[in-house]
Amino acid sequence: MDKTDRLRELDKLYVWHPFTRMREWLEGEPLIIERAEGVYLIDTDGRRYIDGVSSLWVTVHGHRKRELDRAIKEQLRKVAHSTLLGLGNVPSILLAERLVRIAPKGLTKVFYSDNGSTAVEIALKLAFYYWQKRGLPEKKRFLAFTGAYHGDTIGTMSVGEIDVFVGRYRPLLFPSYRAPYPYCYRCPVGKTYPDCAIACLERLEAVLKRSHERIAACIIEPFVQGAAGMVVAPTGFLKGVRRLTKKYNVLLIADEVATGFGRTGRMFACQWDDVSPDLMCLAKGITGGYLPLAATLSTEAIFRAHLGTKRSPDAFYHGHTYTGNPLACSVALANLEVFEKERVLDRMQPVVELFSQLLEGFRELKHVGDVRYKGLMAGIELVEDKRTKKPYRVELRMGNRVCMKARDKGVIVRPLGDTIVVMPPLSIKKRELRALLSAIYESIREVTEGASR
Repeated sequence: MDKTDRLRELDKLYVWHPFTRMREWLEGEPLIIERAEGVYLIDTDGRRYIDGVSSLWVTVHGHRKRELDRAIKEQLRKVAHSTLLGLGNVPSILLAERLVRIAPKGLTKVFYSDNGSTAVEIALKLAFYYWQKRGLPEKKRFLAFTGAYHGDTIGTMSVGEIDVFVGRYRPLLFPSYRAPYPYCYRCPVGKTYPDCAIACLERLEAVLKRSHERIAACIIEPFVQGAAGMVVAPTGFLKGVRRLTKKYNVLLIADEVATGFGRTGRMFACQWDDVSPDLMCLAKGITGGYLPLAATLSTEAIFRAHLGTKRSPDAFYHGHTYTGNPLACSVALANLEVFEKERVLDRMQPVVELFSQLLEGFRELKHVGDVRYKGLMAGIELVEDKRTKKPYRVELRMGNRVCMKARDKGVIVRPLGDTIVVMPPLSIKKRELRALLSAIYESIREVTEGASR
């Protein structure tokens, strides 16, 4: 038995994989990654694959980035971990200052955690308690959007909606209000953009007008709903949401876990509409794809509501063992330094332009219904009938079949249902981008046209 076969055997014996149909996994021959360099993942047999989803949307500057490797090594010579409960540490302080400096105006405090779900849980708790301290205890519900995904913990599932993720757990969840997110290809209010004048905002205002006295915060994935299938909102929608939340005295939580750190072409997606939320959740790309770290940024008003008084001091009773971990904060600092020194946001614009040009070519494929993109985030939605927008039957798993075909062509991508997600590292070169999208194009053509014969 060679090394790969032995590892496959051990994996099947002991590892339970996330978001994975384990019955199929146990019957297949799993791909096992051993190393990586640049935009390539390399398996245990030495085969190379373009990392078309940035290892689940986290790898920013490519794998084995020298400056990020160095930051971790240098920090290891000092201290790997020291609790933030009652103590400070150097990297967490410096990173907090840096995050506040680049964040939308008004966000002044940083609370660290480990991942996107915990960052959102923290924001929900902060928003809830803020109104308790302001003397409005009835404001304890949340408003979220159709198609939302904010994580897999109890609170985040409660403001999420996608049934495959939350359906079986609904008895555990608390109720939330819903407003339509502008999924323009399949409009939730039955209109056509741009003639609709972003009518989704009218539905949002109706909910706020009716229930704002009970709503603590509205939570949104700004500009791009990731797990819903890379649904891209039109310019002006986020600004409209911010205007309405202010009008009805509701906090705004921006979940930038997926969209932050350059993914949309700006450092944060909120900046496209010049919006400053009350709370902003960060994770994924914060360390460039190296270590788990998350941050919830807050306004000064929310921070001060948790201080209490001199006679009755208070605290935010929430924390994690690895909150503000020095190793993770050090590599996050190095990540931001690379953004600045290499002018990443400026230098990626020609690649973003090529990305959009190449993606437009997918519309000619017989079974591509819609192509959505913002920056270097894209979703290619497959349909059985292009004219009627009829989706494929779920049991056909066309998205998965396309991704498996792409793997044979040296590309790693993942589907969200029958939407193929493409989110390469920001460092991808034009020739690598062409190779990535060419493999996906041919995989879609071969699988869908073959199935329709």
